[in-house]
Amino acid sequence: MTDVNHFTYGLLTPLLAYVMSCIGSMLGLRLTAQAHASRGGARVRWLLGAAVSIGGTGIWVMHFVAMMGFEVEGTQIKYDVWLTAASAVVAIVVVGTGLLLVSYGRGRAVALLGGGLLTGLGVASMHYLGMYAMNMSAHVAYDRVTVGLSVAIAVVAATVALWFTLRVKKTVWITGAALVMGVAVSGMHYTGMYAMHVTVDAEPGMVSGADALDFLVPLMTVISLITLTMLLMVILSPSEEELHEDAELVAKLELRRRATEQEQLSYPTPAPVTPLPQRRQSPAQARRR
Repeated sequence: MTDVNHFTYGLLTPLLAYVMSCIGSMLGLRLTAQAHASRGGARVRWLLGAAVSIGGTGIWVMHFVAMMGFEVEGTQIKYDVWLTAASAVVAIVVVGTGLLLVSYGRGRAVALLGGGLLTGLGVASMHYLGMYAMNMSAHVAYDRVTVGLSVAIAVVAATVALWFTLRVKKTVWITGAALVMGVAVSGMHYTGMYAMHVTVDAEPGMVSGADALDFLVPLMTVISLITLTMLLMVILSPSEEELHEDAELVAKLELRRRATEQEQLSYPTPAPVTPLPQRRQSPAQARRR
């Protein structure tokens, strides 16, 4: 029986993966809250940022960090660069599609369930595409029941996550929702990994592809820059409460202006009286007086 170890570095990789998932989810929820307070192109841009945060950091980076602790005794594990990159694109695209469906579906149940199903299937596809990107001198098989369970977890988790994007606005609720989303994403990942059965070849050969560490430095650099940029965007942008207060202030000023105009129409200012010019007296009239 092949010795498969999902925790080569102990709890380091699962804890780090969970933290990355929570960070991506938290930032994504904050961006969706900003999107709901915006209109037009700004709303779409905030939703795209949320897709990168949730799909990129919250899901794909979580998967990659967790895979750093995966090891199969008797063979090297390397990664197909293009398939790995494609899995990242899939994660971002499906999350972005789900967010757009739910946001413009105005919270209707059909839009929420449809977006959750699409996003969940996409997240599961990303997961198994990322696993397929692993190259090793071994045969890999999957338990269908466990795979089905992992897909179900992905669909439920995606639906709940999309529901969170519609409901949570305050920081404390966003934090709690992000912690729950992190548990769901991590649970889906390790359920899918548990479905995999590996049989090492009798005569292991050379394994092509890139080593996991080759991704680490550029990945963390890119993700850190993207996360920092989005955090700055959120910090510098007015919150939904601030936008609401500004709108109320503008509305009050407008009401006051209309009231002043109505008062002027009801009580018009009388026109100034121009004194009549005095007639000039002749010298004879002045003598008679």
